[in-house]
Amino acid sequence: MPHDPTADQRFFQTTTRDFLADTMPVSTVRALGEAGTGFDRHWWRRGAELGWTAMLVPESLGGGTISGRPMTELALIATELGRACAPGPFVTTNAVLAGLASAASAHSEAVTAVLAGTEVATWAIYEPGRGFPPLNIDPMGTRAAPDGAGYRLTGVKDRVESADQADLFLVTASGPQGPVQVLVRADAPGVTVTPGWTLDLVRRTARVTFDDVAITADAVVHAGDDTAPAVRAQALTAATLTAAEMVGATDRALDATLGWLSDRYTFGRPLSSYQALKHRMADNKTWLEACRATSTAAAAAWDDAAPATEETVSIAKSYVGAKTPVITQDCVQLHGGIGVTWEHDLHLYLRRITLGRALYGTPEEHHRHITDLLDPAAA
Repeated sequence: MPHDPTADQRFFQTTTRDFLADTMPVSTVRALGEAGTGFDRHWWRRGAELGWTAMLVPESLGGGTISGRPMTELALIATELGRACAPGPFVTTNAVLAGLASAASAHSEAVTAVLAGTEVATWAIYEPGRGFPPLNIDPMGTRAAPDGAGYRLTGVKDRVESADQADLFLVTASGPQGPVQVLVRADAPGVTVTPGWTLDLVRRTARVTFDDVAITADAVVHAGDDTAPAVRAQALTAATLTAAEMVGATDRALDATLGWLSDRYTFGRPLSSYQALKHRMADNKTWLEACRATSTAAAAAWDDAAPATEETVSIAKSYVGAKTPVITQDCVQLHGGIGVTWEHDLHLYLRRITLGRALYGTPEEHHRHITDLLDPAAA
């Protein structure tokens, strides 16, 4: 979150927090996980009404921001979603909208539906056996072969968030003159969705197979020189929001641990009175605040269109991805035996953080990307 949020931003954040507390308590998250349901579509539409999908959409199509700093405001929401371990395609939907922003006028119907939450869009970027493609110079294995004014799409995408509940896929593929991005409806002939498994109870992914899927000219979102900047914007959006969500989840885990150490007594003293435990919690708090600072800087760089935005986002995603699992693991250990039980909620946050570490660039992938940015000759 910003170091000094405006009154409007603070109200936006607290409104989201109150909504999540009322509609998505941990008991509901657990129930959705046990039922095998990713998220409730009606609930997602209510979140869209609160502005969760509006920040990157032009005002002419019904979007807009509170303060003119869309990524900062989206990061506020991501932090609250992380604190609640809430479900929903928040990160992937906004990544899609970041890609559509430059071509919104040509796809206004799709943008309007996604903005309203009546349709769910997800970004199909990962491929089997490969890391995060925007950080990898290898071409896409998914191919878009010319077919008249459109294409025939063939290939496989995996780790596609909320794919089993999506209406639209924004697919990045290799075309004859370079990468292209196309919108594909989930019910199009030749599209097969195979649900997968993730460590997170409610944030699910799937494998999507495209078997000679016909892509009309009006479904082409980006081609040629426009594609790389659009994919970069999507990658920066997904990485920034995932880092913010991990910070929120870790913040909640640390709060729960502080409460536990204060309430739990041994030998007539609260656990929080022991110096060794104080030192551990002080280290965890310091690391968390550093994570928050790097996450905030990434969102601010995006909003400012800073020259070092890519580097700043990679710093945030790599640092947050490296530190938040360590902090949360220590929170589990400080709870003792109860911390590793199914009934305790800590594992929900650890699951969310572990998945966030793996998606949209691992710390190792972002470390390599930072190296490439600092030393183009090495790249």
